[in-house]
Amino acid sequence: MNIKPLGDRVLIEPLSDDEMSKKTKGGIFIPDTADKEKPQEGKVLAVGEGKRLENGTLVPVSVKVGDRVIFRKYAGDEFKVPARNASHSDAGGDDKEYLIAKEEDILGIIN
Repeated sequence: MNIKPLGDRVLIEPLSDDEMSKKTKGGIFIPDTADKEKPQEGKVLAVGEGKRLENGTLVPVSVKVGDRVIFRKYAGDEFKVPARNASHSDAGGDDKEYLIAKEEDILGIIN
């Protein structure tokens, strides 16, 4: 799969529930009911060149490939790619889910 986002958009691979911790590093347990409205996490796979201002200035995207980010639950546009076309194969052969979102829908970078 080779997708290059345009403008200030970012290609994100959402993390599965197994990959997202239900417990914070500080030991706080996050109940399943919190999942309904909490932001989502994902890995940045590709970024656009940035946002072009009216005066022609290009403002680059703040995130980079490989960053783990938090984004709004209903951000961007989701799509699926059959496992045989995805960049990395899954043993189960399930379709891979991806998201293309605007940079403004990303709430932060997880270090």
